[in-house]
Amino acid sequence: MDRKFPNLCKPLQVGNVTFRNRMCSAPMGGTDITKDGCIGPKSAAFYELRGKGGAAAVTVSECMVHPETDGSHAYHLDLAVLDSLASFTYCADAIRRHGAIPTLELSHSGQFAGTYMTDKTKQKTMIQYGVSPSVRADGLEIHELTQELIDDIVASYGRVAGLAKRAGFEMLMIHGGHGWLINQFLSPLFNERTDKYGGSLENRTRFAKEVMTAIREAVGPGFPLEFRMSGSEFCEGGYDLDEGVRIAKEMEPYVDILHVSAGTYQKTFGITHPSMFEEHGRNVFLAEEIKKHVSVPVATLGGLNEPELLEEIIASGKADLVYMGRALLADPFLPRKVVEGRDNEIKRCLRCFTCMAERAVTSTRRCTINPLIGREMDGVEIHPVAESERKKVLVVGAGPGGLEAALTAAKRGHKVVLCDSASEVGGILKSERALPFKYEMYQLGVTQEVLCRKAGVEIRLNTTVTPEYAAAENADAIIIAVGSEPLVPPIKGLRDGENVIIVNNYYLEKDKVADEVVVFGGGLAGCEAAIHLGMEGKKVHLVEMRDELAPDANVRHRPLLLKEIDKYVTVHTGYKGMEVTADGIICEDKNGETHLVPGKTVICALGQRARKQVAADLLDCAPWTITIGDCNRAATITQAVYQGYHAALDL
Repeated sequence: MDRKFPNLCKPLQVGNVTFRNRMCSAPMGGTDITKDGCIGPKSAAFYELRGKGGAAAVTVSECMVHPETDGSHAYHLDLAVLDSLASFTYCADAIRRHGAIPTLELSHSGQFAGTYMTDKTKQKTMIQYGVSPSVRADGLEIHELTQELIDDIVASYGRVAGLAKRAGFEMLMIHGGHGWLINQFLSPLFNERTDKYGGSLENRTRFAKEVMTAIREAVGPGFPLEFRMSGSEFCEGGYDLDEGVRIAKEMEPYVDILHVSAGTYQKTFGITHPSMFEEHGRNVFLAEEIKKHVSVPVATLGGLNEPELLEEIIASGKADLVYMGRALLADPFLPRKVVEGRDNEIKRCLRCFTCMAERAVTSTRRCTINPLIGREMDGVEIHPVAESERKKVLVVGAGPGGLEAALTAAKRGHKVVLCDSASEVGGILKSERALPFKYEMYQLGVTQEVLCRKAGVEIRLNTTVTPEYAAAENADAIIIAVGSEPLVPPIKGLRDGENVIIVNNYYLEKDKVADEVVVFGGGLAGCEAAIHLGMEGKKVHLVEMRDELAPDANVRHRPLLLKEIDKYVTVHTGYKGMEVTADGIICEDKNGETHLVPGKTVICALGQRARKQVAADLLDCAPWTITIGDCNRAATITQAVYQGYHAALDL
């Protein structure tokens, strides 16, 4: 058959292994790492879902090879630990039985040992070993690795590699990027040694070559070894792409695949994991350049989730393989949908960093738009109910929660009617279409509509559900997802000012925005609107009554958001808005003094208020009703999606 994306779907032979397509699951830490570093059953299910979704290879991350000098709470493969080998074996088997190649990432975090500990204070009780003696930014002393420790770590790479092969992994990825130990040897940012491991490029690559040699001796010929490296470190004192090319050429004889990532620890988070403020595929040029200088296959990654872009990367020869991490959290079946030509059904990653924020804060995995992530053991299949148990379900509100509820209920075999008073689905997602860096949020509503209609959901737009309407429908169950409405307090000039635009309506009125703008409200929505307007070249002022901006942003997204604010926006914190005029907002500071914050247009972004009364009016309109999402309490898309999914499962 003719494939819509023929290059992405083409197999690739590497050593004794055949990739079924060119789309791979990037290294991601699991969801339940045991106290002894074993792969818990939840993690095995987490990785298995990517294999089931059609990825060519699924990388389990990270296996720390030398616990004596790297106490990170990550995986450890050790025969001395009961069930360690078994847990890796079951995980590899779970991936392989779906046709994907199980691969394990071997790592050592060097001076950043303890990174994955939720309680970061425990790092201070550890001896931190690095390439050279130094003091970390957080004040921890770094001890230089001795030759004896280096030899022991090299040997441990080989030992763990042999065990990984024994467990059934068919490829290994050796982490040599992102500021981890191998990269610490490679990079002048860390390496100040004067012995055979420091100075020249030959010396700085010596440790990496010793590691690869030890691994090759353990796994034998034909077993693919993938070397993960930063093509450029993108920071002062680190190496650039030209040096990255030289490193790649030095490592080529020892590897079967060069996996080209970017950046270094802590300094380049939003580049290593491209944020929504970065272009999709912003790191592909690194792989493209390195590929010109080597003959082994080259892999690329970084904010990739669009099939057309992935196809172009392979077709044009920029890389031989594409890796996705967050994109396969959002939609684990992305590769299968690409192969089957169902790209209009792909739920695209929002790059909101919920997944990585939860990892840092709660040691769990969660995805804003995929309620399965981290809970795969609860069951990834939506099983239809018996015919005798099928219900008529009325879903009120076609925002993210209502769409997820309607889709899930329809998949279970219920007759679903989805109503919304607007002329299109999406709810609050509709407003994101005007912000290019948040366009995927708008696309989510579009994709969910496609999936709902395919599942048999009857969608009625321009339809307000009153108690009388609901009674006439005579549904067995009503899922109430009427959402929230903008909070517009009774500040003079705010509700009736001709120059005022509610942030939710910006996409409808963006042509009215003048060149000088005041964004009223420094929460997440206000900050993102201000950044967008600044990117458009407008002069933007941001007014916030509190002392800090965007406290509702997650711990991964917020620092990157604030950096963008610094680039584009003049900030006024501690300012209480008193009156909106044609020339801006009159504000009062903490000392009671008044100031005019200038702007011909005012964007009101003071938050959302739950539509509780609208929801309450429908509570007695069916034998079983439930409220989900923002109509309970204005919160996040994540909560709306999760509540919608589980409300439908509870029918």
